Amino acid sequence: MCGRFAFYSPGEATAALFGVESETTFKPRYNIAPTQFIAAIRRDEEKKNEMIELRWGLVPSWAKDPSIGNRMINARAETVAEKPSFRTAYRRRRCLIPADGFYEWHTENGVKIPYFISLASGNPFVFAGLWEHWKSRDSEETLQTTTIVTAAAGEYLSRIHHRMPIVLEPERAHRWLEGDMNLLDEVSADPPGFQAWPVDRRVNNARNEGPELITAVGESLAR
Repeated sequence: MCGRFAFYSPGEATAALFGVESETTFKPRYNIAPTQFIAAIRRDEEKKNEMIELRWGLVPSWAKDPSIGNRMINARAETVAEKPSFRTAYRRRRCLIPADGFYEWHTENGVKIPYFISLASGNPFVFAGLWEHWKSRDSEETLQTTTIVTAAAGEYLSRIHHRMPIVLEPERAHRWLEGDMNLLDEVSADPPGFQAWPVDRRVNNARNEGPELITAVGESLAR
């Protein structure tokens, strides 16, 4: 799964890397958690890429209660095309979630140890995502929400956790936004170039923030 991540690269540079023309600024964040508003890239009505904010935790348009989004932070690649909660968004409302790294927890000697996972190059990347628009039937409340698509982790990262978010490089990110229905079949969930190391357990508390949360407190996971 993916339940916590970081995005601290300049928003303008990341936006340009993934084809967003408008200037966008986002505050660096090192401990992004579900139900928070996060940066996302999607197609606007003119079919141009735009960077906006969406709330993490997808609320289907048919939901009576938006709290269902608390359980919809991830969508499994294996079932996303058929599951009622995600299938319409998979066909019509895709997005990209910019990140510099994400966290996964591995149990060691009965203790859950958080690991920070990032590209060895230090470059930002994007997760494959979906988004939805929800409107209350009883009030004027509306929400635009998102979820991150995950798949089985490959050999390297499965030593930490059995699932991970699907990471897209720029060319495949474009295809994802275009609605390519075959992309998930060819994307590896464990692309080369990733690194991982243990970090302080302060990241467990979503109220904690700051670059010290991604500082290694032990040896990097060997290849």
